[in-house]
This record gives sequence, C-alpha cells and structure tokens, in this order.
Amino acid sequence: MLPWIYKNLKPLEFNSVLDAFGGTGAVSYLFKCMNKEVVYNDLLKFNYNVGKAIIENENTLLLDEEIDLLLNFNGLSSNTFIQRTFKEIYYLDEENLWLDQIISNINTRYSENIKEAGFKKAIAYFGLIQACLTKRPFNLFHRKNLYLRTTDVERNFGNKTTWDKPFEAQFRKFVKEANKAVINTNQKCKATNKHILEWSTNNYDLVYFDPPYLGNNGRSETINYQKCYHFLEGLVSYNIWSDLIDFESKNRKFKNEHCVNDFTKTKVADSIEIMFEKFQDSILVFSYKKGGVPTIGQIQNIMKKFKKRVYTRSMHYKYALNRQNGNAELNREVLIIGI
Repeated sequence: MLPWIYKNLKPLEFNSVLDAFGGTGAVSYLFKCMNKEVVYNDLLKFNYNVGKAIIENENTLLLDEEIDLLLNFNGLSSNTFIQRTFKEIYYLDEENLWLDQIISNINTRYSENIKEAGFKKAIAYFGLIQACLTKRPFNLFHRKNLYLRTTDVERNFGNKTTWDKPFEAQFRKFVKEANKAVINTNQKCKATNKHILEWSTNNYDLVYFDPPYLGNNGRSETINYQKCYHFLEGLVSYNIWSDLIDFESKNRKFKNEHCVNDFTKTKVADSIEIMFEKFQDSILVFSYKKGGVPTIGQIQNIMKKFKKRVYTRSMHYKYALNRQNGNAELNREVLIIGI
C-alpha cells in the first residue's frame, strides 16, 4: 500500500510528520525516504525499538563480528526465565533457551545510555522481534498453540519451513535487513514510546494516524496489541517481565492493568476526537478500512469539527486473513485527509 499512500500524500505541503501509531515502521520509513523530518511513535516498547533501529538511526550498523559475538553462548546465561515460564506455549524448549541466551548477550553488550550502543541494541532487538514473529502461526501470541507447529498433519495454511528454521538463521537475516534499511537523509528523525492521547507537543506539519481497527461488529480479537504481542513486549522488558505476567493465564499474557486500550467500541470515537482536537493545527491523515466502527462517515464528521476541508481516497486491498463482511473483495483501504 505504500506507493498508494505516497501518491496521495506527495501533493500535500509538509516537512515534519508525526506517525502516531508507528507499528512496523513502514509508513515512517516512507516519510523518511520522502526526506521528511519524522517522529515515529508507538505505545509498545518493542515497536519503539523498531523505530529507533530504522527511523531515528542514521548510520549505525550491527557488524557481522558483533552478530557473531551476540550468538556466542559459551558463557551461558544462568537465567532461564523464558524456558521455565513459556514451556510448550509458543516455542520448543531449545528455542526458549536460545531466547534467554540471546537476550542476556544483547543486554550485557549494549547499553541504551550510550547513543551508538543504543542503536546497535535496537537493531539486535529488531532482528530478534522479526525472527520471533516469523516462527509463530499467524504471527501472534494471543493463544497457547505450539501444537499448530508440531502436530504431524496435512497443512493448507502457514509456513512450516519458516517455523522450523533455526532462530539463529532468522536472527542473522533480519539484522542484515535492518542494516540495509539504515539511511541518513540529513533530516532529523526520532523514535518515541508514548501514549498518543497524552502527547504534549503538536508542532507538526502532518500527523498520520493508523490506530487499532474495530470490525463492523465492534469486535476484534487482535485489536488489543498488548494482548497479541505481549511476548515481544516482554522480550524488551526482560528484567521486569515476571512482574507484568498474569501467571493464571494459559498463555502467560500480561496482567490487565498492563493492557491499555483506548480504542474499544465504547471509547474509540471519543479517542479519535481527542486526537483530532490535539493536532488540529496539523494536516490530519487517518488510515482506515471500509466497514469499521466508527464508520468512515462518522470519522469524517469528527474531523470536520477541526478542519475546513475533509476528503477521502480509497483502494481495494485483499488481506490473507481478513475477509471483511464475509468477502475479501469488499475490503477497501481508506485515507481520510483533513487540511
């Protein structure tokens, strides 16, 4: 979808941009390649590391010899937290131990308090996060379902070859991908880790919103990202992970108080209005899908409270797992733009 987003945003006059729900960093990276001054933001700390690795970072790489050192487990970590806590939930025993060891090496070798080391650490986490996602059915951690990988059955979904590829190979692959993505545009870019509704500054030419999406029934199993990606959030919060976990849950999710969600059916419209009011002096761009709650028309009406001109652009987009309204052909991506 990036070429389509580029086509529709290129005519707008802006230099600085806030990507309020940065996620994978793909849209922030598009803005960076457009030579914009980008602030990438995401509430989740693991996503923040992605933003730091490829958006804020201008020239720091994780070299081959440094990757080799991270993968040297001769001085084995005595901490086996993942192996003990997540046994038979997401990964095999030996994979859980590998995760304990790599995290120990990353945290030992790189301090976030030193600028260059902080970028190297972020790149290492980028590689680790992507490796963890590719080895998970549906790329999610919302269920205890290791059996989907291990059961010997005929399959018509997923990629067992990727699931079974060693963590080390996946880690090396994605670290190298991050390295290739590092560019210096001579524009100041930054990654932040804040709740967008609590944002204090608003001096951006354009603000791009791509918040959690509610389907037309007002529900979505994957709308609460802390519940879907709590494992990744735990990886980058390793030293305090134990304090965050609900040990009564089958999949060792976070306690409810650590799963903030202001985009439920009852809150989402109010949250959108708060965001639009907060950034009303900026060009507003809201990324959405046809058939959601609130409707496109309702979001337009909220935006019209703060912007003189509001218009939409849309395109058909087919998702592998999202069959909106029971028919993938009805899926449409929408940009709601207020200037």
